[in-house]
Amino acid sequence: MKPFGYLRPASVTEAVTAVAAHPGARFLGGGTNLVDLMKLGVETPALLVDVTRLPLDRTEPTPEGGLRVGATVRNSDLAAHPLVTERYPVLTQALLAGASGQLRNIATTGGNLLQRTRCPYFQDVSKPCNKRLPGTGCPAREGAHRDLAVLGHSENCVATHPSDLSAALAALDATVVLHGPDGERTVPVTGFHRLPGDNPDQDTVIRPGELITGVVLPPAPGGSAQLYRKVRDRASYAFALVSVAAVLTVRDGRVRHAALAFGGLAHRPWRATAAEAVLRDAPATAETFARAADAELAAARPLRDNAFKVGLARRLTVDVLTELTGRTGPRSA
Repeated sequence: MKPFGYLRPASVTEAVTAVAAHPGARFLGGGTNLVDLMKLGVETPALLVDVTRLPLDRTEPTPEGGLRVGATVRNSDLAAHPLVTERYPVLTQALLAGASGQLRNIATTGGNLLQRTRCPYFQDVSKPCNKRLPGTGCPAREGAHRDLAVLGHSENCVATHPSDLSAALAALDATVVLHGPDGERTVPVTGFHRLPGDNPDQDTVIRPGELITGVVLPPAPGGSAQLYRKVRDRASYAFALVSVAAVLTVRDGRVRHAALAFGGLAHRPWRATAAEAVLRDAPATAETFARAADAELAAARPLRDNAFKVGLARRLTVDVLTELTGRTGPRSA
């Protein structure tokens, strides 16, 4: 076991100051991913700063009619919160699709956003990996990549982001609230996670010392229906091969609002803006939904063993949108 320091700060400011002053320090929330990576030797922090006792565990309505979720709110509590189940069911569905009941009782909102890829090469310190050790290569490109990215990857990394919650937050246009040495700032969830490019070791746009203090959800679009659907290799406790988070409003047989995000396809939750452009004001039909999926997936660059993900994502998108259309209004104009 490698020794490390432990600090339980009394305030957000104290927590941020401690991490900023100790390069390589890590914030500790539920620890469901970080502690696993420490056991594997992937993470070797000299200091853990425990933020679970800070006043960041509340879920409260905002004056604008949205919702603010504290960074240490447990996944199980968030999934069951009355305002979430009523206004943001896609969030509840995504949370309940992830991990197990025991892990959801421990995992936190902020930690879920920050969880790292489950690419087997990243988790095995005996293998080269640009995400873990920049410049060593990406053996996944020619090796075991069936579960890995088909969108947004680079020569340096083909890993996927594993969070179910992040895909739902992306479809809901949520914002991440960060507190750092220079004060507070906000970042849209859609811009929070990075694509790998030449620096796959940098998962997010978080600056040194910054702590996630919460996530803010805008008011849900009026009259919308929401759905999160996840395809995986087994019925539970498995990461997504493909998932779709969708928020859809249909009136008079036409799509009036559509927000889509994919999970399991890219280095970050993938907001499907090309698909949304096709859907906007178009007839709410299976043909339109297929054209929208094709427009988004035209950018896919599958590898040797994961091309099936493209067809799977197409079919899943059409199925999800078709189901939502039946909930929001008539299918014909």
